[in-house]
Amino acid sequence: MTTLTIVSLLPSLMNTNGDAENASVLRRRAEWAGLDARVVAVGSRADLPDRVDAVVIGSGSDASLETARSTLLTMHDELRTWGTDGVPILSVGTGWELLSWGIEHRDGSTIEGLGILPGRAVPRDGRVTGDAVVTSPRFGLLVGFENHARDYVGAEGSPLGRLRSGVGNGRGSGQEGVVMGTVIGTHLRGPVLAKNPGFADHLLASMAERAGLDYAPGPAAAVADGYATAAREAQLGAVGAAASVGDA
Repeated sequence: MTTLTIVSLLPSLMNTNGDAENASVLRRRAEWAGLDARVVAVGSRADLPDRVDAVVIGSGSDASLETARSTLLTMHDELRTWGTDGVPILSVGTGWELLSWGIEHRDGSTIEGLGILPGRAVPRDGRVTGDAVVTSPRFGLLVGFENHARDYVGAEGSPLGRLRSGVGNGRGSGQEGVVMGTVIGTHLRGPVLAKNPGFADHLLASMAERAGLDYAPGPAAAVADGYATAAREAQLGAVGAAASVGDA
């Protein structure tokens, strides 16, 4: 049987809020569906496996941006090829920003991105921390926790979804994230796939189809999905309560 290979890029640098563990969520749900799957941690280009069915890039600190960018640049051609070939690439926080056109700092300095995704990260006044709820036309209702000090501009035509609560891309856009084909950038952390199993299943279905396999959530997923539903309902309830207080 084909083994689905999920690449976790730079997990030692890019794992704030456990975002690199989105790769583990994909692996476990694939196994629950009766599919063989593995996660390959990639710290350098030499670590890349021959087969890649999905890629996860988590978020790191600003102190690690230059190091992470230098390493990702060595895999620029592979990232472009994967995106063109329909390999799902999930990037979170600064991992997403590094795949963009670039990052602007408050002091005027910039970090050039890899240009895989449209838009760029720009300074904002104050850090955003809190719950976010997003309605995505492709992935449904998504919940997560956002923690970022930059807004994202230039991707108005291709967001992950519309905000129901939270700041998202900021600047009054009402949008969260960016999508270009199968390459996805988001502020949603937690990790996002654990809280949103339907999102994970969409990615897994795409992975399986490319590999000539069938995917359907296995019975064992029901238990984890129950926990995810409870967590989502609690988060949605908290957001609704906060909105009610704000409207009072």
